[in-house]
Amino acid sequence: MLATARADIPASIVVFLVALPLCLGVALASGAPLFAGLIAGIVGGLVVGSLSKSPLSVSGPAAGLTVIVLGAIESLPTFQAFTLAVMLAGILQLAFSFTRAGILAEFVPSSVITGMLAAIGLILILKQVPHAVGYDAEAEGIFEFSTGDGINTFTRIVDSLTGAITPGAVLIAAVSLAFLFWWDAARPKDGPLRFVPGPLVVVLIGVLGNMLLGAVKPDWQLGPKHLVQVPQAANASEFIALFSFPDFGQIGNGTVWMAAATLAIVASLESLLSVKAVDEIDPKRRTTDKNWELMAQGGGNIVSGLIGGLPVTSVIVRSSANVDSGAESKLSTLLHGTWLLLSVALIPALLNLIPLSALAAVLIATGYKLAKPKLFAERWKQGYTQFVPLVVTVVAILFTDLLEGIMIGMVVGFGFVIARNFRTAITVAHDGDDWLVRARRNLYFIHKYELQKDLALVPDGANLLIDLTSTNYVDLDNIDIINAFIKNASFRNIQIMVRADVAGRTATKINAPVSEVVFS
Repeated sequence: MLATARADIPASIVVFLVALPLCLGVALASGAPLFAGLIAGIVGGLVVGSLSKSPLSVSGPAAGLTVIVLGAIESLPTFQAFTLAVMLAGILQLAFSFTRAGILAEFVPSSVITGMLAAIGLILILKQVPHAVGYDAEAEGIFEFSTGDGINTFTRIVDSLTGAITPGAVLIAAVSLAFLFWWDAARPKDGPLRFVPGPLVVVLIGVLGNMLLGAVKPDWQLGPKHLVQVPQAANASEFIALFSFPDFGQIGNGTVWMAAATLAIVASLESLLSVKAVDEIDPKRRTTDKNWELMAQGGGNIVSGLIGGLPVTSVIVRSSANVDSGAESKLSTLLHGTWLLLSVALIPALLNLIPLSALAAVLIATGYKLAKPKLFAERWKQGYTQFVPLVVTVVAILFTDLLEGIMIGMVVGFGFVIARNFRTAITVAHDGDDWLVRARRNLYFIHKYELQKDLALVPDGANLLIDLTSTNYVDLDNIDIINAFIKNASFRNIQIMVRADVAGRTATKINAPVSEVVFS
């Protein structure tokens, strides 16, 4: 990993800056102590980062779990009972790993994964517009379309643009965005400046710009409610007191176990989908062991629950920022966790000078890179079977939430997969009394009707060749259909030859059951 330090250190700073407000925002939206979100971010970086084999995935508290976490906290007697559920969820994830449940991620169509990335990009842009103009009514890290107060993503944008816009926030966000897009194009390829992360400069622009506003135009200066709000401890003892142990006395509480099971299932699904997506955007196209990833996530949740943190998952926002920043190994993930720990322990007062509008600019730029028009154009060129699941996934996630939208996208994606398998799989041709029935690909249960219909075309007294050389699998129901036709052929004066590939060699049988050819 040290060989990649030049790339990983700047990337880790970017991920740290993206993760900081999201940790706090997810905790706030979940009804948990703010520090619990920071604990989860630190554990996601240091513990999951150490255990995981994914080179680029970054873990932390997840927006997709906020509703579940809020419900669990409200239903349990204490927050310490909830952290016990988090720890138990980690143990259940270890069990999922041992049962090799991670293979489920491999069945998600790539168009759905692409749609998930694009949807998250659009959500980042839409959710950060209010913060960019100083309308900080909704916590950072909320991805749901509609909140409990009946306000949705679009009405919040309208409220932010038609209400009292904060000029200082708009100015800082506009300058920050302009710099980020300029820096992407103008960043030198050689020299020390190529290692300077744009988001770090944006944070400096935000902090120094806000101070400058205080000197030249005080009424535009941003107050505490428009800045990052990290919990501060006066001394080491107070800092340590921010951590807490689970209430093991609640181990017999059925509600705790129900919360643990729900967290384990949803967190595992979100992590698997996120890691799958990260593998697809990894420039080196490395593949992560999904079962091992479940073990790493389980270990992270055990530790997070033990010290008072929220549940952790692999998070696509941080991971995509990591990829986009040029990270090459998991050193970036480990360092981002280190920066979180050191900053909240040593310099919380400095962190609380960062304007949310500056961080909104960073997230908007990240969202644009995830949802570039080029991405949609590429899928359009691949045909409607790829484009439609992509669009459906994007729309579904935008108007529901991450997991529900993905499930809808998967249903549509699998619908196209099934439809492709209903295409004609058998060719029929004849010349006089010589007939050919040829399987062009593997024959499954859904091809039974087609096979029966095509064999029924063969007349009495014909010479029939059943060609299975293009298959390496024929469903047993189809074999039964062919064998029944062969048995009946002697009564109809039909001569049948069955040809199939056996161990790489073509074998032919005359008037013999097909099972003798295919499976002999």
